[in-house]
Amino acid sequence: MIAAGNPFLSAYFQSDFFGKGIFWALFALSALCWVIVLYKTWQFWAVRRLSSHFFDQFEEKKDDPLNLQWNRPVFSRIGEIPNPLFEIYRAVKQQTLQLMGRNNQGSNLSGADLELIESQVGAAMSAAWKRLDRYIYILSMIVTLAPFLGLLGTVWGILLTFSQLQGGMQASNAAMLSGLSMALATTVLGLLIAIPALVGHSYLKNAERETRREMETFSHMLLAAIEIQYRR
Repeated sequence: MIAAGNPFLSAYFQSDFFGKGIFWALFALSALCWVIVLYKTWQFWAVRRLSSHFFDQFEEKKDDPLNLQWNRPVFSRIGEIPNPLFEIYRAVKQQTLQLMGRNNQGSNLSGADLELIESQVGAAMSAAWKRLDRYIYILSMIVTLAPFLGLLGTVWGILLTFSQLQGGMQASNAAMLSGLSMALATTVLGLLIAIPALVGHSYLKNAERETRREMETFSHMLLAAIEIQYRR
């Protein structure tokens, strides 16, 4: 009853072993697509909220940029929430304190020291960026792979139709219906998977760019505050 009312289930049960494998591959891609889209969307929302709070804390202590206390990681039920601004701040703070400890002038920094700190900012941004970009490439793979799997199911269904039609006129109606049903169902499924994957990929890439701009803005402010306070 359920299969008769659902064209995808009907096409699945009427397909052969290889056709069922194509359906399962498409179902797996669909599940993977939605898991990544939902997880990364939540992650970027949580990162933006956490970064906004950290930025406000830094604004309050901008006159003493190395005295901001933010040492605890933030966890949710899903796992640790990345905090790219804090990762940049922690790397810069460690490098700055290390340089000031080596200098004979106490808390003063030279131009070469500031250049070294700036390079540390670039390394910290790159590391934070890699964490945020994790798994997004899978969506671009799904955008390409899902239609090709659907096309494979289409070709396989048509091939089955013609091969079974050669067996005689008695099997022609059943063979044509099952083969064409599989061909059309896999094509539709491939497109239904690729379209949300494409939309999700575009949205997440735009969220990445917004987060990167926030990271660059914070980095400039942090370097400027350190230069004002500690450059000799």
